[in-house]
Amino acid sequence: MVFGLLALLVVSCGDNWGKKPHVTTPYVLQVPAGFPQPALPADNPLTVEGILLGRQLFFDPILSLDSSQSCGSCHNAAFGFTDHGLTYSLGVDGSVGDRNSMPLHNLAWHQTFFWDGRAPSLREQSLEPISNPIEMKEDVLHVVEKLQRQPRYQDAFTAAFGDEEVTPERMGLAMEQFMLTILSGGDSKFDRFIAGTESLTTEEALGLQLFNGESNPNSPTPGADCFHCHGGALFTNHRFMNNGLDSVLTDLGLGGVTGLTTDDGKFKVPSLRNIAYTAPYMHDGRFQTLEQVIEFYNSGVEPNSPNLDPSMIGFIQTHSGSTRGLNLTLTQRQALVAFLNTLTDTRVETDTLYQNPFK
Repeated sequence: MVFGLLALLVVSCGDNWGKKPHVTTPYVLQVPAGFPQPALPADNPLTVEGILLGRQLFFDPILSLDSSQSCGSCHNAAFGFTDHGLTYSLGVDGSVGDRNSMPLHNLAWHQTFFWDGRAPSLREQSLEPISNPIEMKEDVLHVVEKLQRQPRYQDAFTAAFGDEEVTPERMGLAMEQFMLTILSGGDSKFDRFIAGTESLTTEEALGLQLFNGESNPNSPTPGADCFHCHGGALFTNHRFMNNGLDSVLTDLGLGGVTGLTTDDGKFKVPSLRNIAYTAPYMHDGRFQTLEQVIEFYNSGVEPNSPNLDPSMIGFIQTHSGSTRGLNLTLTQRQALVAFLNTLTDTRVETDTLYQNPFK
């Protein structure tokens, strides 16, 4: 009986007999002070080996058709992981994108991805640009073949997953791990103010007051109503909303994904952390400066925009002298810009984990 069990054990182990178990190094995400705990994917625990593989893939132009473009080409760490200054990013053959490049920090707290929320996970989001005809324009299975021929990836996949097999699923898991580590928060001037280690200027303090104040011209301290959409430590409510950019929609946003006309014109509310890095602004990059953004909310909201969010309707109707915005003074608008600049955290520029490993 004992002999039979031993024989069965030997047969069942096969080629794995005598092999050491695959061991990875757990990575603990350093959550900034004041942030809630993120709901990290249980089926893709963070490991040093997985993150380093994901970083290689993120910055490697081999993912594109002609090996000229990487994820990092349109998501530059020096500019909050955006394509700074470009309204639309360009694909490998010069094709023009259809939306502005989104920042990638603090994605560990997000549940859906892209401006229209079409990706339910980062692993899916990370693979889509590879096959997108106006981005990398490549076949993901061809990318697998290219990676399998690279000794450095044979080693990296083995370290992360236990063997050198390259699959689209493993690529997505690794890039998901890397992007989950990209953080902004804890070391901005605003964070230091909250921690009690630095003071805001008079102008910045006025901007904070306006940011967190209700839009009511009859109040002794009227506000700009920013906090309803951009509140909390992450400066976003993670919702999809129509903020009144257009009276006639040319991009359906969430509605193009769900097929619901009630979702037409709704886009993901972005975080305002590191907002000074991430120009131009809105899903279509129509505003080049923060001053232009604030002037839009001050005087340019389209009251007849389909599915205009109720919070927007409320503040444009509150002001009897205008039906299109907040009617803030120049001093108030400048104060808001000053406050938004306190949300800059230079970690994305300086942390070596976020830098291109091929440079």
